[in-house]
Amino acid sequence: MRAAVLAGGAARRYGGLPKGLQSVGGRRVLDRVVDAVTAASGEAPVLVANDPAAPGWRRDLRLTADPIPGAGSLGGIYAAVTAGDGPVLCVAWDMPFVTAALLRALVDQSPGYDAFLPESDGKRGLEPLCAVYGPGCRSPIERAVARGDRRAIAFHPDVRVGTLPIDRVRACGDPDVLFFNINTPEDLARAEALWRPPG
Repeated sequence: MRAAVLAGGAARRYGGLPKGLQSVGGRRVLDRVVDAVTAASGEAPVLVANDPAAPGWRRDLRLTADPIPGAGSLGGIYAAVTAGDGPVLCVAWDMPFVTAALLRALVDQSPGYDAFLPESDGKRGLEPLCAVYGPGCRSPIERAVARGDRRAIAFHPDVRVGTLPIDRVRACGDPDVLFFNINTPEDLARAEALWRPPG
């Protein structure tokens, strides 16, 4: 199983600073995500990033930029899908609490689907930036972008979508923590509090 860490985005809510380079519990969020993804997939991920400074973030990782500029999260998924052959495990780089156990469950259950996503308690009910995508997603994503729909789930009607049930997700941890992502300095402070609960 290939893997990709999605580090795109302008981080406008974080003042333009690279979110994944912030530290939680004394380690960069990027490094935490890379460790979990590598443990689950069996290989080091490709880093999907457009920042000119990205080559220096993790010199041990292969870097690829979004081939569809300005397409947001959907562009990051597309970059991961087109960066190699076969399915790819994709995880956003600002999720400090994602676990290898959850990612392994996604990898193990994904065969037979073009897109395999975990259910969550979030507003979408799914987590498209912590999912497995197959090569069958390539053309549907291109069509979604061509019609101006850049939602991360815009192409789902055109592919075989499977989901990891919420009870299976909960077996790996609290979904609100597993899928917690850092968008603002306040989120970073909350992540640190989650990492070091009072006691």
